[in-house]
Amino acid sequence: MSMTYNSLLEQIENYLDRNDQDTIDQIPNFISQAEQRICRESKNIGLEVYVTSTFTPTQSVYPKPGRWRRTISFNYGTGPVGLENKRNQIQLRSYEFVRNYWPNSTETGAPLYYCDYGYTNFLVSPTPDLAYPFELAYLELPQPLSFIVQTNWLTNYAPDILLYGALLESAPYLKTDERIPVWQKYYDRALNSLNHQDDMRTTDRNSYRESD
Repeated sequence: MSMTYNSLLEQIENYLDRNDQDTIDQIPNFISQAEQRICRESKNIGLEVYVTSTFTPTQSVYPKPGRWRRTISFNYGTGPVGLENKRNQIQLRSYEFVRNYWPNSTETGAPLYYCDYGYTNFLVSPTPDLAYPFELAYLELPQPLSFIVQTNWLTNYAPDILLYGALLESAPYLKTDERIPVWQKYYDRALNSLNHQDDMRTTDRNSYRESD
């Protein structure tokens, strides 16, 4: 049986062997804290997303998708309308480089570079001169679990790391410091396994394969 938010709540309560209301009320917080920890410490939680849109002429700042975590690649197409088959990679650079390269954002041209503009936006340089279609590949944070959102990528593909992460988060609150090494051991093992899978996937993606 696959994990759900409700079954995770029950598992954590059983592992902690606590049924006082104060502890039960805190379990959703332990889960939320675990989700945030996993997202910070895992290389790739599997949520690779591709979105397409178009640049707006004379606009240099673009919002990142919701729950964006890290960009994989950014490209745009050129060619006749409807036949934009030539893909041009936009290269990631520092904010200072992008600003120095194209200091006057009112001037326009074909995009060459982009950078993070705060956490929620991109800055593109040169400022697009045409409505080029673009494709953004990025890693997405999972939808946070709740009574409404019963499953997400973690419950489906990494339930062990979610369980041990929540138990690890519970220890300081419950003042059960003696359990920290235990939960840490299981959490680290699950995290290392998840990261190893991502390393293998990245190697496979970058390798030239003559045949399967």
